[in-house]
Order: sequence, then C-alpha cells, then structure tokens
Amino acid sequence: MAKTLLGIVGSLRKSGNSELFVKELFRQLSGDWELKLLRLPQMDIRPCKACYQCIFDEGKCPQNDDFSLVLDALIHADAYVIASPTYLLGANASLKRFLDRGLCFYGHLDGLWGKPAVAVAIAGIEGMEGHTKLDVESFVKLTMGDLRGSAVLYGALPGEIFLKSGARETALRLARALEGGGEPAQPSVPLCPVCGGDTFRFLPEGQVRCMLCSSAGPAGWEEGRLRVHTRAGEHTLFLSYEEARHHADWLRTMKDQFLARRNELKEVAQAYAGEGNWVTPQKA
Repeated sequence: MAKTLLGIVGSLRKSGNSELFVKELFRQLSGDWELKLLRLPQMDIRPCKACYQCIFDEGKCPQNDDFSLVLDALIHADAYVIASPTYLLGANASLKRFLDRGLCFYGHLDGLWGKPAVAVAIAGIEGMEGHTKLDVESFVKLTMGDLRGSAVLYGALPGEIFLKSGARETALRLARALEGGGEPAQPSVPLCPVCGGDTFRFLPEGQVRCMLCSSAGPAGWEEGRLRVHTRAGEHTLFLSYEEARHHADWLRTMKDQFLARRNELKEVAQAYAGEGNWVTPQKA
C-alpha cells in the first residue's frame, strides 16, 4: 500500500517555486508513495476566536471553515513537506493563520505526533529570507511533526530555483531524511541542544533564547566556536508527547482560574472602558 506525502504549498502562485520544489522532492522519494497537494493560502481559515472550546471538545473548533480539512489531511498523511515563499522577510501569512488555531492540535496528538516532515523557505533575493526558515520549521514543530530537515533556496521567478545549483540536491537530501536514511550533517552553526534550532535571540549577561522552542541558557566561545547551552523551560509545547499532553492539561485549568478571578479581572478591564475610538469596517 502506497504511503502518502502531503505537500503543503504556502503560495497562491501556480507552478511557482514552492509547488515545484514539493513535486521534485516527491520524485526523489524511493518506494511506493503518492503525493497529495494542499495550497494553504487558498483555504478559508478564519482567525481564532480565543474561545478555548476546542480544548474541551476533543479538538473540534466551532467555526465552519476549511481548518478541519487541512488538519485531517495532516492527520492522514504518512509524511509532509511545507514550502513557503518569503513575503516581506517572513513566510506567507497562511501558515500563521493556520497555526493560530493550533489549540485544536492537542485533541489530535495521537494522529499528529512524530510524523516525519521537512520544511523549505524560498526567497527571491539571497539573504533576504528574514525569518521564513524559522516560520516553516515552527510550522512542523507546532503541528507536532518530527522535523527531519530544512533548507533555504533562492529564486524569484517561477522555476528559477532549479536554474541554480543545489535545489535538486536539496530535494534529494530532504527526501532521504523523510525516509530516515542518510547521514546527519555535522552542524556548521550553533544549534539549540534542546530542539536543534539555529535561530537565537541574544539576551543580557551572555544568555540566549532559542526562537524555535523558547529554551534559554548561556552561550559562549568554546574551542574557537560559539556554543549554546539552552535548557527546556517549564512550558514545553512539542518536545515530547508527554510534555505536550501536560501542556494541554495546563491549558484546561485556565477555565477554572478565570472563573476564580473573574471579578478581579473584570475590575481591571473596566478601568480602561471607553478609552479610544475604534476604526471599524464599513457595512455594505
């Protein structure tokens, strides 16, 4: 029986670099696979209402849109790849819009947890990817996938990434990573020892924070190389199945905490009532 690779394309451009890379990666897979494609910006995914109903309703969001369609595709895939272009130094907004509804994921941990996945950021100008690589990596981590590898490729015109060296080799490398083969490359940059991320915020007193998993710790030069020693914090979202379950349980306590402090919180809010004038959309 064929395995399913879900290709999540973060671009509305048909036959653009994101779509073509996903298809090339699929071609590089060995064994019996079928490719299922999903164009994320095409989906009607509405903003999260912060109602918390999905936490208490087995991961079901009360909104009637395409969110569950995408979530079901993730759950039923054997592996997935996310590829997104860079828009103003960040990934296409459809990725964040989907992740904003991510409290639903905790109701589907058994179907999502540890699914092999890879992530690709594409930018039109070299060095102008901004935080797109972090965005696509976060997409995998926050959808509870097993991030097997990631890459940044450059090309503005549709198909241009394949007119430069390295894109097909990257597709092969990531395909092998999805299948569990290949030797892990030696890191050439500092990596977070907690999650393997390579994007950091530098804090006072020689501390850094990993922007992928939010772990913090000291950093310094050792044997001529910058090394970081981050440690997991109290609230980890995706580092282990048990910790993800624990975080979901903690989220559910928020309802009781709110009810217990409702009057106190209401008093705070009322102190700001009437401040400012809202800009609102024009009615048709």
